[in-house]
Amino acid sequence: MVSGEEVRAEFTRIGSRLVAEHLVGANFGNMSARPEDDGFFITRTGSYLDDPGEPVYAPMFGEVPKGASSEWRVHRAVYQNTRHRAIVHAHPPYAVAASLMLDEVVPHDSEGKMFCPLIPIAHGEPGTEELAEDIAECLALAPLCIARGHGTFAAGKTLEEGYLFTSLGEHACRVLSLTRSFQ
Repeated sequence: MVSGEEVRAEFTRIGSRLVAEHLVGANFGNMSARPEDDGFFITRTGSYLDDPGEPVYAPMFGEVPKGASSEWRVHRAVYQNTRHRAIVHAHPPYAVAASLMLDEVVPHDSEGKMFCPLIPIAHGEPGTEELAEDIAECLALAPLCIARGHGTFAAGKTLEEGYLFTSLGEHACRVLSLTRSFQ
């Protein structure tokens, strides 16, 4: 089994990238990674992603330990319904803005078209079962979605993939915003 210390190091590495790229602010956002067993590591509620502290180990079923991120329901639902092994939840400003104005994001930039030609918008209040179900459904079909007014959820085999899709989604939304300003 992967140790909590190994997961913490990876959370810190990816979290530092998210902070440096302004994809999260303050102590918003969270990450999780699922080793080969029947549970997952998730960041603590209120932790800063560039200095996340000890991760919480949550089981796939049953009660989640105190201190786990308030979005543990989303992470659990995604792991229960997809093959993803890692999830990054961030609050990129252009992606959040796009989710308030659009029903889905269709990237115009070449990378967005190639790697994520459609970014669905999920619905539900943060931390709710409704949001968890909608995001799990979206991430079963695409590696990235945006929770309306809340932020991106990106998933893949590794946290690195989650980070890449988070960055790609923000870039695509930024390009959309800029192209509209030229009209």
